[in-house]
Amino acid sequence: MGERGCWPSMDLMRSERMQLVQIIIPVESAHQTVSYLGDLGLLQFKDLNADKSPFQRTYAAQIKKCGEMARKLRYFKVQMAKAGLEPKAKPLGKPDMDIDDLEIKLEELEGELVEVNTNQDKLQRTYNELVEYQLVLQKAGEFFSSALSSAIAQQRDMESQQGAEESLETPLLLEQQTLNDSSKQVKLGFLTGLVPKETSMSFERILFRATRGNVFLKQSAIEGPVIDPASGEKTQKNAFVILFSGDRAKNKIGKICEAYGANRYPFSEELTKQAQMLTEVSGRISELKSTIDAGLLHRDHLLQTIGDRYEQWNTLVRKEKSIYHTLNMLSVDVTKKCLVGEGWSPVFASKQVQEALERAAFDSNSQVGSIFRVLQTRESPPTYFRTNKFTSAFQGLVDAYGVAKYQEANPAVFTIVTFPFLFAVMFGDWGHGICLLIATLFLIAREKKLSSQKLGDIMEMMFGGRYLILLMSLFSIYTGLIYNEFFSVPFDLFGPSAYACRDLSCKDSTTIGLIKVGNTYPFGVDSAWHGTRSELPFLNSMKMKMSILLGVAQMNLGIILSYFNAKFFRNSVNTWCQFIPQMIFLNALFGYLSFLIIIKWVSGSQADLYHILIYMFLSPTDELGENELFPMQRNVQRHAGQSYIPLENQDESLQVEANHDSHGHGHGEFEFSEIFVHQLIHTIEFVLGAVSNTASYLRLWALSLAHSQLSTVFYEKVLLLAWGYNNIFILIVGFIVFAFATIGVLLVMETLSAFLHALRLHWVEFQNKFYEGDGYMFCPFSFVLAEEEEE
Repeated sequence: MGERGCWPSMDLMRSERMQLVQIIIPVESAHQTVSYLGDLGLLQFKDLNADKSPFQRTYAAQIKKCGEMARKLRYFKVQMAKAGLEPKAKPLGKPDMDIDDLEIKLEELEGELVEVNTNQDKLQRTYNELVEYQLVLQKAGEFFSSALSSAIAQQRDMESQQGAEESLETPLLLEQQTLNDSSKQVKLGFLTGLVPKETSMSFERILFRATRGNVFLKQSAIEGPVIDPASGEKTQKNAFVILFSGDRAKNKIGKICEAYGANRYPFSEELTKQAQMLTEVSGRISELKSTIDAGLLHRDHLLQTIGDRYEQWNTLVRKEKSIYHTLNMLSVDVTKKCLVGEGWSPVFASKQVQEALERAAFDSNSQVGSIFRVLQTRESPPTYFRTNKFTSAFQGLVDAYGVAKYQEANPAVFTIVTFPFLFAVMFGDWGHGICLLIATLFLIAREKKLSSQKLGDIMEMMFGGRYLILLMSLFSIYTGLIYNEFFSVPFDLFGPSAYACRDLSCKDSTTIGLIKVGNTYPFGVDSAWHGTRSELPFLNSMKMKMSILLGVAQMNLGIILSYFNAKFFRNSVNTWCQFIPQMIFLNALFGYLSFLIIIKWVSGSQADLYHILIYMFLSPTDELGENELFPMQRNVQRHAGQSYIPLENQDESLQVEANHDSHGHGHGEFEFSEIFVHQLIHTIEFVLGAVSNTASYLRLWALSLAHSQLSTVFYEKVLLLAWGYNNIFILIVGFIVFAFATIGVLLVMETLSAFLHALRLHWVEFQNKFYEGDGYMFCPFSFVLAEEEEE
């Protein structure tokens, strides 16, 4: 054989041959070695320190350090998201600093960013307080100015009417106070501030009750939201002025303001001081605005610098953390100078692993090289299939049922063809298939762009299975041409119809039937069957028999694969006591039925297959009469009906299996009673399953009929009905309804339904004939896989 390179040709039929290897690495080159093995991605390490807690392991401190660095990077990402910045794409090439330099760099950047954010928060809080203070000065100044003007005007009116008056109506309190005795004058205090609008009514009621009505409250709504200095959130607020008398009332009001989150601000009665305070506050606001803008510019520049290197730093930290996690799985030699590791590796990867070990020892200037050797073991190896972007979706369908046992036959090889074909049998319509094909070709044409984007859950699944959907659409076009259905409309694509009506008007085609006037239609169903009284009986009979033929063929394939498994594992007992009885039972019953179906199709006989199959067991010696399809049929059925015997020799099969394992693995004590019961159940399950599984394949007929009839209903009862009104508006509405019904029901719901039924046929009816699926997947230490899982 010629040289096949680093990656041999892909073989999906059997999983890759695996080997348990041991590597002994000097401590000084351990980090570099594990890093190179992570780049290679072909070695699955075993945890040799499973009995130790994470804090007792050798490299716990390094993992803690990487975790702290990862926390800082997450903090940077949150800050960039708040600033509306996105990290740049990961640059190519190696990072320009090691992990120790990066730790120092991140520490400096975090300290600087925290300091900048702290100063910004303080400045922003002060700015918000000054903005509120400015609003309070404006609203309170308007209130006091209007009150003073009103009081002066009322005083002048009263003096002109009454002359010398000893009392003056005070507009602020709306009560009369005597002014002739200065000792009886009352000095009023006041408070100003802002209160949230949603609590302003409750705030007013509490003030009234707490002071027994001995306050005067004036509120004025602030236009637009105000940023609260404490919470930093935008809220609607009211400016208030409270007039009170006495220190006791002042203390009560202060506590109520604190409880309601009302911010209080100082205010002067003198107009000149009010103007001076307003000017000072406006000046400070302008200065703070400039300072905040400069701080934001500095923070954005700092975050931009971080964003340019974020992905590179994040990748480096993740790699380092995964390296130390892997190193913690290795055991320390008694001399504490070497690390010993064990793991699974494909046989073909031995050379690559040894090259990586040699390169790591050279690059780390280690005086001693690493030791690589293969260990003999009875452990069951992991299962590893090398897939590409085309086969990965099909392998994923199989793995969702269960990972293959080591080197057993892989159903994915046959699923590549059988899955889309069985889907197409249920979905057959070449118009709908073309729609699926167009959507799939769009995904394939943009796969490079879409593979680098974050897609939704549903879109991600569709993109991952794009080649599966491609084959589903192609097979749907093929079966649609066989069914001769294009959105339920037949076409004479391969020649003229072989049938004609009995009269020229063709009015009797739905009542009397058709007559054959030409050669048989060369491919698929003749379009003349569409719309006739014989359409449903003909298609039902054809699709039902076709479903049985497909089901029996696929179940036979499953049993044949069980033979190849037995041959591969050198288990002759399973060949003689399981494969042969199962083939005899299945084909003597349903294989014979399939044989009769083919003979009936070829000969054009009118024989009743139900009658033949039932009376083959009830009365095998009776004459067949018109139900005889071939010579000596009665003798064949008499021998078959009278010679059914138990299928499998359970005792011998399992007694031999208990003492011989294909992998050479050890077994526990042999229990004859348990094995006998288990195999008896297995035998009964197969006998009953052969009947139920064959009947289960009739879903191919049922779903194909449902899809065809739904398509016909949408076409005739929506599109043709709208066309008959001869109105452009009704035609447009009808076409829109037809399009949405076709997309929503036939291209989405029916696609999903046919997909799930095809999946069930493979998982239950096909794979249970040979597939154990009790293995475990090969999960190598790989930086690429770790990055994909992270994303």
